[in-house]
Amino acid sequence: MWIGVITLFPDMFEAVVREGVFGRAVASGVVNIDFFNPRDYTADRHRTVDDRPYGGGAGMVMKVAPLQAAVMAAKERAPTDTPVVLMSPQGRTFNQAEVGSYRDSAGLILVCGRYEGIDERFISRWVDLEWSVGDYVLSGGELPAMVVMDAIARHLPGTLGNQMSAMDESYLDATLDYPHYTRPETLASEKIPPQLLSGDHGQVRRYRRREALKRTLERRPELLTRMTFGAQDRELLLEIFADRQPD
Repeated sequence: MWIGVITLFPDMFEAVVREGVFGRAVASGVVNIDFFNPRDYTADRHRTVDDRPYGGGAGMVMKVAPLQAAVMAAKERAPTDTPVVLMSPQGRTFNQAEVGSYRDSAGLILVCGRYEGIDERFISRWVDLEWSVGDYVLSGGELPAMVVMDAIARHLPGTLGNQMSAMDESYLDATLDYPHYTRPETLASEKIPPQLLSGDHGQVRRYRRREALKRTLERRPELLTRMTFGAQDRELLLEIFADRQPD
């Protein structure tokens, strides 16, 4: 996958493209990434990318021309029909379903806003969709862009050492993850759940599924409304509800 990032602060991405899972994807050629700084497409000696808002108010607004030129430069390198995505608190929520929809795309152009906002004429002319990573405001779109890059890269063949890690992850079926354990077997008085020590793969799968459903019910019950439950899930949920009943 090719990713183009429109940002005033490309240096913020240095660690991301060098370290961890995403860094491995870049090093192996699974992901190719280019950065386009709108300041490089300005015509004045101050490299101005923002101006005061019409109508008054606090803050500055990013100008159309530098952003437009940066996107046009990105499109020259991008695969055909690469969408332009604005990271924005006004966008639709970026979630696992969005990851699934765009992990097979040949490319993405991610636009990172700054200051008080972006001139709406740029958005209406150049942006294909807007993504939000949560109901809060950040100083810019760089951190959300990193979230998007990492989430999608995990599902590209060749990124993870074991692709089953991606297939078995939390949220893929609208449940939270089950608890994980490693050595030592006993920590103080707390022991590893016996199902995980049984050597019975069926017991292990059942335990993990039950714990995933239990954790989702306790922490994010609204996620369960998206699910269609099979016979085993219904059985496990009945067990969970029975355990929660007072004696």
